[in-house]
Amino acid sequence: MSDIFGTPRPRPEPTPGGVDRRRKVLVPTLITLAALLFLGSIFTTVWTDRLWFASVDYSGVFTTIILNRVGLFVVFGLFFGLVVAANAWLAYRLRPDSVPMRRDDPAFRYQQTLDPVKRAALVVLALVLTVFAGSVASSRWEAFQMWRNGTAFGEKDAHFGKDIGFFVFDLPWFNFLSSFLFALVVVAVLVTVFVHYVFGGIRFAGRGPKFSRAAQVHVAVLVGFGVLLRAFGYWLGRYNLAVGDSGLFSGIGFTDANARIPAANILIGVAIVCALLFFASAFVKSWVLPGVGLGLLLLTSVLIGGVWPYVMQSFQVRPSEPDKEGPYIARNIEATREAYDIADVETEDYTATTTLTPQELNASAESRVSTRLLDPTLISPAFEQLQQVRGYYTVPETLDVDRYKLGDDETPQDVIIAARELFLNGLQDSQRNWANDHTVYTHGYGIIAARGNQRGAQGEPVWVQKDIPPVGEIETEVPPRIYFGENSPSYSIVGRPDGADPIEVDIPRGGSGGDDGAENATQNTYDGEGGVPVGSLFRKALYAFKFAEPNIVLSNRVNENSKILYDRHPRDRVEKVAPWLTVDGDTYPAVVDGRVVWIVDAYTTSNSYPYSERRSLRTATDDTLTQGSAQAALPTDNVNYMRNSVKAVVDAYDGSVKLYQWDAQDPVLKTWMKVFPGVVEPKSEISQGLLEHLRYPVDLFKVQRNVLERYHVTDAQTFYEDGERWRVPEDPATPSGQTRAQQPPYFLTTTRPGTENPAFSLTSVYLPNSRQNLAAFMSVNSEATSDDYGTMQILQLPSDTQVPGPSQIANQFSSDRGVTQALLQFRQSDATVLNGNLLTLPVGDAMLYVQPVYIRRQASEGTYPVLQFVAASFGEEVGFGQNLDEALRVALGLEAGTVPDPDEEQAGGGGDAGGDTATEGKTTQEYLEDASAAYSAAQTALEEGDLAEYQRRIDQMNAAVQDAQDALGDQ
Repeated sequence: MSDIFGTPRPRPEPTPGGVDRRRKVLVPTLITLAALLFLGSIFTTVWTDRLWFASVDYSGVFTTIILNRVGLFVVFGLFFGLVVAANAWLAYRLRPDSVPMRRDDPAFRYQQTLDPVKRAALVVLALVLTVFAGSVASSRWEAFQMWRNGTAFGEKDAHFGKDIGFFVFDLPWFNFLSSFLFALVVVAVLVTVFVHYVFGGIRFAGRGPKFSRAAQVHVAVLVGFGVLLRAFGYWLGRYNLAVGDSGLFSGIGFTDANARIPAANILIGVAIVCALLFFASAFVKSWVLPGVGLGLLLLTSVLIGGVWPYVMQSFQVRPSEPDKEGPYIARNIEATREAYDIADVETEDYTATTTLTPQELNASAESRVSTRLLDPTLISPAFEQLQQVRGYYTVPETLDVDRYKLGDDETPQDVIIAARELFLNGLQDSQRNWANDHTVYTHGYGIIAARGNQRGAQGEPVWVQKDIPPVGEIETEVPPRIYFGENSPSYSIVGRPDGADPIEVDIPRGGSGGDDGAENATQNTYDGEGGVPVGSLFRKALYAFKFAEPNIVLSNRVNENSKILYDRHPRDRVEKVAPWLTVDGDTYPAVVDGRVVWIVDAYTTSNSYPYSERRSLRTATDDTLTQGSAQAALPTDNVNYMRNSVKAVVDAYDGSVKLYQWDAQDPVLKTWMKVFPGVVEPKSEISQGLLEHLRYPVDLFKVQRNVLERYHVTDAQTFYEDGERWRVPEDPATPSGQTRAQQPPYFLTTTRPGTENPAFSLTSVYLPNSRQNLAAFMSVNSEATSDDYGTMQILQLPSDTQVPGPSQIANQFSSDRGVTQALLQFRQSDATVLNGNLLTLPVGDAMLYVQPVYIRRQASEGTYPVLQFVAASFGEEVGFGQNLDEALRVALGLEAGTVPDPDEEQAGGGGDAGGDTATEGKTTQEYLEDASAAYSAAQTALEEGDLAEYQRRIDQMNAAVQDAQDALGDQ
């Protein structure tokens, strides 16, 4: 700065004391700000969660969880911190009156440091340990509540005779208590020894440490409690063997039953004796007896707990392992099948043929199979291009399969369905701003649905619900707005002041509009029950802090009638109101009683079911759908018990969540219903309209098929040999550039062998472990209205059967001459050929493969795959047509619509399509002329769309070319 004459004034040099003062002020200020931000973040999270739970009428869940977590934090945290602090204080009080110390002794330096701040250090130690221990304990609130409210299974384990509920509900909590208390004793011993050392109770001199009498008693009593806890750990360890894994199988094995459990019983006694010897040192001035006891415990644990089981396993079990472990393997098989609800799986021998006679085809193909031809993984672009209406709407990459009664037909039909959701990224850059993103474009509109087994004249879907406003065969309340869905914005603010004009874009209409899109659409104001009121300044500030967005406070669009909608994904809402459930990755929309809802399957799980094999949910459910973005992947939790106990419904308009009890026998669900009374509604409350759209959950089926890869074997000897293991095949329709993964299960309407009526089913197939041919076909009845819902059936093929598997069939389709010729014109043009899901179906006594083939042109924008052809196969014969019936008849060498008499001799050997071209006595040139004529006729048939005739002419051409080659060889 200059004075009035312009002469610069010298700046004073800062003094070191000033720097120190600023630092002394700055550091506490920064610490205070950091603490305030941390506490503010916690307060914001907790308070907004409270408001959110209240908005969905689940305040009881929030209160129960908070009280449990806070209660466990306070009780266990304070107990841990106070016990350690009390022992530290006691060690200080028991210090010797005077102990000579040298200045170079570390204990002297520690004492000099701690003396001035000993009270503060004790308080800080107690607080740190309280926070740490309390945080650990609060995270175990689920285990605590399961122990407190556990329900008996009514079944006893095979070894101890304990109810299975003891292992599922009690054992996890006891294990936590054991580890928590043992950690408490260890920390208390370490702190006590340190304080005694610093203040002279323990001195290191000569051959070893020397304890004062008070220090000896103090430490000995603490160690005695630790050894007692070790005895408790040995007692629990016996039961933990029932839920452990030996490598060969899960649960107790021969060595466990005959060595480890008896050893644990012995160690319990030795540990109790050892603890008593430590307690006795309070009266005996010597470490000899405790030392002897501790040495005996260590020696016993090594010899009896380690060496004895090792010797038995190596020299008694391993040489005769199948015989010794046989009964225990049988336990494991029985428990695993029960824990995953596959104990009643029907396994039938199925001598599948690879051919059908024309009569079998005519009698059974149409009446026994209603094959879904539309592929939910490929048809999304067609839905989007034909029914998107505006760029700010979208549908998922993979659509869903459901069942609806259409028109006057009372038989439910397979339907491909999607919700038309909001897609903010579809807006122009000029439209993207805070007001538009969060107050104007707030919701999607209606559903789109098409018949699963039909195609239009050009291969497009056959709609049963379309357009805005919606029209079609599925009745919905008007208007069916989608405020809560899988693609909803992170948050939207809805509601207008009384008398104000609506601003939310609702129904698109023609014409051009401004940047916010309001002029080319009707407007609406949300009037549903969902959302958190955010009209007050306090709540505005709260949510501005939560979403880091000051506009929530500053914008006049947030008014006294405003609500904020957030946590809008159906899976997130169910997980939030029921955090004790594991939610299925495949959420699907449905129209129930006129309202658009999301149906979410949810599971109760445990990893403590005795003798049951553990599975990683992520690994067991991984397939081509979870590797992309089509289906959410489950967590990596390891479980050995799983039930689809809850069906959840989330309303797409108001976001309300309903939980319905589905498995009324599940003890785990019964336990949680005690913890959260009234949260799960009884099964009887499920309406008929909702029941018609419930289906068997996909992820449960994936886990079950993963377990059945090995546990379809029920004989212990065969299980041990492991020669009958199956595997799920890789998906032959894996998109290009994506890592090969397992083939996903498919929803199909099909008729099981031995039944008359087709049923909506979830299906999959197995291959032998090291081969590519088919081993088994697996299906489960997925019609919730059926008495057979959940009935699982495995059709097991004989080991000497060579029915090709999916990859082999895909190879046949891709290499078949008729197929390649039919697709040649598309591959040579600007089109892409896309193979749909390869479906496997048992038909009569045969195994049928069906695959839709889509064509997508790439010459212009707005193209989408169209269902152009269908490929079908019975073994070595491949058929290709524009529909399933045509493909089946081509595969059998028949013309479309004709079924010859079974007694009629077929020219050229039973209907060989090439038989009428093979006459004797022709020259090579004549054969080539026949081939050329057949090729020309085939091209004409292809142009006319007659694929049956095209296939027949191609076969004639191939036969003529072969005859020409034979004739040339004879010359």
